[in-house]
Amino acid sequence: MRKIIILLVLILCGNLGFGQNKVIDKKVNLNFKDQPIKLILNEITKQSNARFAYNPDVIPLNKKVSIQKSNISIKDALNIIFKNENIQFKASKSQISLFKKRQKAKKQFTISGYLKDGETGEALIHGTILLKGMGKGTTTNEYGFYSLTLEPGEYDIQYSYMGYNAEARKFDLSKNLKHDVSLAPALELDEVKVVASELTKVYEKAEMGTHNIPLKEIKKIPVLLGETDILKTIQLLPGIQSGNEGSSGIYVRGGGHDQNLIMLDGVPLYNVSHLFGFFSVFNTDAINNAKMIKGGFPARYGGRLSSVLDIRMKEGNMNEKRGSGSIGLISSRFSYEAPIKKDRTSFIISARRTYIDLLAKPAIAIANANADPQDGKKSGGYYFYDLNLKINHKFSDKSRLYLSSYWGKDKLHGSNTTNYSYTHNGDNYTTENKNGGLIKWGNFIGVVRWNYQLSSKLFSNTTLTYSRYNFEANNEMNNKYTTNGTTTISNTLNKFRSGIFDYTAKVDFDYLPTPNHYIKFGFGNTHHTFKPSGAQYKWGDGEDINTANTETDEVKANEFWGYIEDDFKVGSFLKFNLGVRFSGFTNNEYTFTYLQPRANVNIQLSPNSSFKMSYSRMAQYLHLLTNPTVGLPTDLWVPPTKNAPAEYADQYAVGFSKQIKRTYNLSIEAYYKKMHNLVEYEEGASFFGSNKDWENKIVVGTGESYGVELFIEKRTGKTTGWIGYTLAWANRNFPDIDRGQTFPFRYDRRHDISVVLTHKLSERVDVGAAWVYGTGQAITLGFEQYQPITLGSDQHWYSKAEHHSKRNNYRAPAYHRLDMNINFKKKKKWGERTWSVGFYNAYSRQNPFFLYTEYVWQEERDAVKQLSIFPIIPSVSWSFKF
Repeated sequence: MRKIIILLVLILCGNLGFGQNKVIDKKVNLNFKDQPIKLILNEITKQSNARFAYNPDVIPLNKKVSIQKSNISIKDALNIIFKNENIQFKASKSQISLFKKRQKAKKQFTISGYLKDGETGEALIHGTILLKGMGKGTTTNEYGFYSLTLEPGEYDIQYSYMGYNAEARKFDLSKNLKHDVSLAPALELDEVKVVASELTKVYEKAEMGTHNIPLKEIKKIPVLLGETDILKTIQLLPGIQSGNEGSSGIYVRGGGHDQNLIMLDGVPLYNVSHLFGFFSVFNTDAINNAKMIKGGFPARYGGRLSSVLDIRMKEGNMNEKRGSGSIGLISSRFSYEAPIKKDRTSFIISARRTYIDLLAKPAIAIANANADPQDGKKSGGYYFYDLNLKINHKFSDKSRLYLSSYWGKDKLHGSNTTNYSYTHNGDNYTTENKNGGLIKWGNFIGVVRWNYQLSSKLFSNTTLTYSRYNFEANNEMNNKYTTNGTTTISNTLNKFRSGIFDYTAKVDFDYLPTPNHYIKFGFGNTHHTFKPSGAQYKWGDGEDINTANTETDEVKANEFWGYIEDDFKVGSFLKFNLGVRFSGFTNNEYTFTYLQPRANVNIQLSPNSSFKMSYSRMAQYLHLLTNPTVGLPTDLWVPPTKNAPAEYADQYAVGFSKQIKRTYNLSIEAYYKKMHNLVEYEEGASFFGSNKDWENKIVVGTGESYGVELFIEKRTGKTTGWIGYTLAWANRNFPDIDRGQTFPFRYDRRHDISVVLTHKLSERVDVGAAWVYGTGQAITLGFEQYQPITLGSDQHWYSKAEHHSKRNNYRAPAYHRLDMNINFKKKKKWGERTWSVGFYNAYSRQNPFFLYTEYVWQEERDAVKQLSIFPIIPSVSWSFKF
């Protein structure tokens, strides 16, 4: 019996691991110097068959250690490997579990600072700060600020930014540190190293539908008349369409051009076009950073339904004087930046102006010299200008002040003067007529911004802004008739105008408690003054002047908002950006409010690919009444009312992102968007021709859009560019239009393709090409016609009436063109000059600008005709920098 008991005890002890060696007591031979922990653990497993269980987010697998021991137990080896790492282990028969020791929380310290351009001192926006070997890090904000809060210890931190040489720094973190980093611009071949930065990879970001615009590549992309234009570049991205040919307007995922929040230094611009839409108001020489968001909107953005374009101006060179400029066929521009006090205060001023009016004067003079007196003498012209100014002052490492402004204006004017005399039947007649008109519009914004670092984890930005947009159109006729000494005077003046004025105050905060969380929150208010339309008519005989005003009362209102969002990571494969925005609009009569949840989810599928999902609700407290005619900026910004409530939209999206061979980024996104409370002019109504108030000219309806976008991009090496394809549908429904039938949106484009390539042939020569294809626009054409009415045997009423089955029932021919450009650069003693030669529409495709019907007598029917205004257009420009 005693022997049996002893035997059972021995068996039980064996099962419990007593009386035999645990796996942790096995001996191994290790000879490693500065090697990752993961590699050493794999070698231990190979020698001992020991299996390790651990959470990769807790164990510093990529940390490099040294161990050179022979016949050492696994237990002793692990003690050496994880010395000072706060890691403990527990062994069973064949498995060793590694986990973090439970202990009281250690004090944490923060390293913070700014990431800057080493040559100019400009902030590097959305730069990457990575904890090497830990898979953690953060990004800089809109002012280059970053913050990392960590436990005490040694860390290798890498600082990187696309197009710059990355830099690595080592820190022994035992107290809070302030550390600014300046990066040097990279050579073309060095950029391959930069793109490998883990947090700059598209597939690791939670955001969707977002493009960081490559400003350095924009100048290589061919554009109309050689005028570098950021909006023309954005039109080449999937999901974003242009309006009419040559236009700088953008239509994003089935939305209208009023649904784009286009901001310059955080201030919305209400009109972003020059030359009737052919050029944008943005001078690329003054831009530091631009970011385009089509969906998955973070909570900090709001006020529009379809997109956000966030453009940040340069701050001014803190280190040295620099200038740049360009002379083109129709305009010139110049920028100059310099320190007022080195490393303390700087400024930048940038200006652009056309000289179309100056070029037109000789032609007008020749025409007047050869004109018949009865045809009169003509004068007129057109010009636009831009002026950007920014001053940046650094009070201390924690406090900075920015003052910035933008002025822009377009003016078209013309007149015709006739002065002639004649005799008829013995009577003497003298006629003096002067008829003229003008159209002018423009923006002004002023910004005061104060950054203050409240702590190493908390950054604040306080902003005060003023913005103004005005439009005015005048037409004046002054006629003087004299018959045998008796004079009759007739004067007529028609004037239309509209505008919107904003005062804004807002405060935004960035809070970075740990590397896994980036929290943003803030609040603000905009005071709007709407002047939706005003018309004045004057007429009389020179002594008795009659005046009629049809002014619409200006509307004053407040738009307010508050938001919070968190960009955070859960485990090793889940990343979220979750937030909520609450906003409202109120005036003396109405109040509208919306709660707008936002969610972005990134699921890491592999080390270089991910699946993404997003949802966002957006609210818009402005309506834009768009003139159906082409070319004139007579759009009216109006507030929501009881009959035209605030617009809102829900957008859902899913996507897949992958990086291929560290060189190419691939993304596929599908989206669905539903829009409510959209407004349009009722059939037959427009800005002109009616004394009715704007609210009585409109109808309210809904919109729906959905589609799939493909984007393949290469940003490094001598050859760069992208391919974009969009398959999309966009529809509208208004109960009072087309008897409530759903019809295609004018810019519903089923297929849209863009191919953009730039190549650096040498240090002195680079070339660029862009090819685009798009399904034709949806337009309305009649399919039935009522014939002229016969009145008696010889009289006819020639008026015709067309019957339309449905709005936008006809497709214009497909649109496609090829643009090409070549740049010749040469270093000079004073700097660098570049000659640029380009061809817009290189194979001279006759794309329709608009369609119309014309009666063909031979066939006794109306035929559809098209007007094409852009054949192949060559351009040449000379630019410089010093």
